Amino acid sequence: MITIRRSDERGHADHGWLNSHHTFSFAGYHDPDQMGFSNLRVLNDDRVVPGGGFPTHGHSDMEIVSYVLSGALEHKDSMSNGSVIRPGDVQRMSAGTGVQHSECNASQDQEVHFLQVWLLPNRAGVEPGYVQKHFPNEERHGRLALLISPDGRDGSIGSHQDALLYGTLLVSGQAVEHALELGRRAYVHVARGAVSVNGQALSGGDGARIEELDQVRIEGRDAAEVLLFDLP
Repeated sequence: MITIRRSDERGHADHGWLNSHHTFSFAGYHDPDQMGFSNLRVLNDDRVVPGGGFPTHGHSDMEIVSYVLSGALEHKDSMSNGSVIRPGDVQRMSAGTGVQHSECNASQDQEVHFLQVWLLPNRAGVEPGYVQKHFPNEERHGRLALLISPDGRDGSIGSHQDALLYGTLLVSGQAVEHALELGRRAYVHVARGAVSVNGQALSGGDGARIEELDQVRIEGRDAAEVLLFDLP
């Protein structure tokens, strides 16, 4: 079964400095039918104006992933980490027992566009941690590159949760396939471009819940960037 969630069905908040679309309930947007999918709790599509950003604030017991599509995102946290995240970079922050952090546009003249993902951890109270890694385009072109996993397999970033996050870049006519083990499900998010997922057309900002199927096939209908979550 495939359930499509179109881009214009998402929650939306425009704060001036931040233009955000929420796939699932978040902040002032609440929909009891969209409280997450399995342990995927938040999937926000954020655009921050030059010089703008999220001031220092706290989180606990959440695995937070940032995925930059364009521009540059500056990160600082209470673990003494400071970095700039650019396209191709993936950041994973384990909030665990508690962490303070800020995320700001590193540019004074270019918007930053990024995805913010929250995954529920497999246990509470872990020691906070931070990892950032670059995944070159050639590693994602025409294949599903594993970005996040529970055990850091295949060069991915390890995380305290039961989910696999893959990323791919496709051109028109190019396809990737992913097998789902019995009892697993998937969520596909089209970051940009156009694809078909098991024959159904999706465009930038669209998503698809995939349940009770053993195979996911994603085919490019145009140049596209796509994330696939393999979930319990």
